[in-house]
Formats: sequence, C-alpha cells, structure tokens
Amino acid sequence: MSFLIDSSIMITSQILFFGFGWLFFMRQLFKDYEVRQYVVQVIFSVTFAFSCTMFELIIFEILGVLNSSSRYFHWKMNLCVILLILVFMVPFYIGYFIVSNIQLLHKQRLLFSCLLWLTFMYFFWKLGDPFPILSPKHGILSIEQLISRVGVIGVTLMALLSGFGAVNCPYTYMSYFLRNVTDTDILALERRLLQTMDMIISKKKRMAVARRTMFQRGEVQNKPSGLWGVLKSVTASSAGSENLTVIQQEVDALEELSRQLFLETADLYATKERIEYSKTFKGKYFNFLGYFFSIYCVWKIFMATINIVLDRVGKTDPVTRGIEITVNYLGIQFDVKFWSQHISFILVGIIIVTSIRGLLITLTKFFYAISSSKSSNVIVLLLAQIMGMYFVSSVLLIRMSMPPEYRTIITEVLGELQFNFYHRWFDVIFLVSALSSILFLYLAHKQAPEKHMAP
Repeated sequence: MSFLIDSSIMITSQILFFGFGWLFFMRQLFKDYEVRQYVVQVIFSVTFAFSCTMFELIIFEILGVLNSSSRYFHWKMNLCVILLILVFMVPFYIGYFIVSNIQLLHKQRLLFSCLLWLTFMYFFWKLGDPFPILSPKHGILSIEQLISRVGVIGVTLMALLSGFGAVNCPYTYMSYFLRNVTDTDILALERRLLQTMDMIISKKKRMAVARRTMFQRGEVQNKPSGLWGVLKSVTASSAGSENLTVIQQEVDALEELSRQLFLETADLYATKERIEYSKTFKGKYFNFLGYFFSIYCVWKIFMATINIVLDRVGKTDPVTRGIEITVNYLGIQFDVKFWSQHISFILVGIIIVTSIRGLLITLTKFFYAISSSKSSNVIVLLLAQIMGMYFVSSVLLIRMSMPPEYRTIITEVLGELQFNFYHRWFDVIFLVSALSSILFLYLAHKQAPEKHMAP
C-alpha cells in the first residue's frame, strides 16, 4: 500500500512536469511556428518531465520523503526511461526529420534514418574509449555503459556553459565594461547609414535607366544588316552588360555595408540604453552583482587550476567543510551534522532551480537564433537531447554537494562510475571555457570602440 501511495505521488508530479514542459514548448519555443509534429512536442515534454523528476528525487532523498525502496525503484525507472529517450528515441527522430527534409531521400527515409542512428551509436560508443569512466567489471550491456557516456557529454556541456556564464555575467552586469556612447556618435553613424542608402538608391536608378535605354534601343532600331552591323550590336550590348555588372557589384558591396552600419547603430542604441539603465537603482544593484560574480569567477578559476594541478577532488561536501572550518576557527559549540543537512538542502534546491531556469532561458535564445520553419523540429529534438544530458550530468555533479549519507542511494543507482573523473573533467573544460571567454570578450571589447571610430 505504501508503494502505491509513493508511486501515485511520483506519477502526479511527472504529469505536472509534463504539463509545464508542454506549456513551455507551446508558449515559448513554438509560439511563432505551426506545430506539425506532435511527436516532437511529446518527446520534449517527456524528456523535461523525467529530467525534473530526477531533481525531485534528490530533494526527496534529503527530506526523507517516500520509502527508501520506493525511491530506489523510481530512481532506476527514471534513469532507464531517460537513457532510452536520449540514446535511442531522440537520435532516431533527429535523423528521421533530417532525412525527411531531403527530397531525394524522402521515399527511403526510414532506411536512412536507421543508418544515421547506427552512425550515432558507433561514435557514441567510441566516445567512452579514451576516458577512464567505468569500472572494468561492467558488461557491455550494463546501464553504466550508457550513463558514463551521457555523463561525459553532459558534463562537457555544463562546463562550457558554466565557464562562459561565469565570465559573461559580470561583463554583462558591470557598468565598468560599458563603452561611452554619446548622441554625437549615434548621429554620425546614422549619417553614414543614410549616405550609404542614398548611394544605393542612386546606383539602382542608374541601372534602371541603363536597362530601359538598352531595351528601347533594341525595339526602336532596325535589325543590324551585314557583318559590321552584327559586330557593332554585339560590342554595344557587351559594353552595356559589363557596365551594369560593375554597378551591380558596387550595389551589393554598399548593401552589405548598410547592413553592418544598421547593426552597429542598433548596438549603439542598446549600449546607450544600458548606460541609462545602469544609473537606476536596479542597474546599480546588478552592477554590485557583477562585482560579486567577478570575484566568484576569479575564485572558481583559481580553484579549478589548483584542482587540476594537484589532481584533487573534494571528499566532503562544501557546506559541511565550510561549517567545520568556521566552527573550528571560532571555537564554538555547533551541531555541524544537523545544520549541514538543512543548508545542503537549501543549496541543492537553489542549484536545481537556477539550473532549470538558466537552461530553459538558454534553450529559448538558442532556438530563436537558429530555427526556421523547416529546421524547427530537428532543433527542438536537439534541445531535448542537450537538456536530458545536461540534467543527467547535473545529478553526477550535485552528488558531491550532498552529505555522504544522502549519496548512498544515488551511488547505487548510477553504478560504480569513476565520479572523481567527472569532477576533474569539469574543472578542465570549465577552465578552458572561462579563459577562452575572457580572451574573446577582451578582443570584442577592445575592437568595438575602434570599429565605431572608423570613418
């Protein structure tokens, strides 16, 4: 009876998560597109539901909600379903919709979809060869084989996003990095844009007049007679065509310049709005957050470097370790175990909420940036794949933020993976991503004023 009650709680929460994923799909991702394939919507919502359920089980583990046997069963079932979706279902449908968009392969799309899926499985399986992610005793068909490979991809993705976010967040929030933009700069750029548009219009008028003249000459003049007349007609026609070709090339170059000037003008307006916003109370608050995150970024890069150089991975969760250091330093009586459990619960909850919110925002921006009516189904499935791998790898990394007594069931469910490897791999990719982002933003910030100052 207890198992049925626990199962009903889990099923109800999964239905709610599925509904939220369905609404997010309709209201955010596909609000500007017609939904042609409901299977895409179902796969995305199911992936979101089972991903959130894993985070729910982590919270239940800390709070002691549900029986231990029920939690273990639902952990196993969730992992099996999410791995089935990520390794078999989503890759197959991605290949199916890619082939469906190719007219030549339309009749044999099922065959080519299977070939694409087999190609994916080959590279997916080969991915685990260079990494020490498994214990040697695991068989080729064990669930650990799938989790370990999904974890490598997901942890890499998390580290890339975290490294870029740790650098981009202070760069975006802090007013220190805003370049000074005045109304004179905007007016000068707008003047250049208008001059370019006038030149485009003028050259297009010349092309229209030249075409009309050539057309009228062809109608009014008699057909050329004799060899000399034919040569004269061909020479005049080729000279006129060459002149039009040169003008058309000039117009194409000016149109490209006008697009760049328009984007630069829009960028200046956006920067000016950010300068005005930074003077408000809310802007000053985000500016303070920017300084805080810049300190956090430096500390995170420093700790990642230390972890890589010394080849170390923490054995104690950060909360417990921090409380122990504080208590020993101050010399006070304090129940470290009791308070570490509660603070760890709050910390894990914050990590879960911010991870889900941040990933959904990133997925929405990414979808709007590259989607089209033909590619939207493929891109949504790719986002579902990224989302599922991201959440599975989050469980691997969140495990270290939990006190040891709460890690047991997660370790049993995930199997004997090389957890230390994932934390070291995260540090390596995070460091590379953060340093690359610093270099990229430095070059972009340095070149921006020079670009707008150019005549």
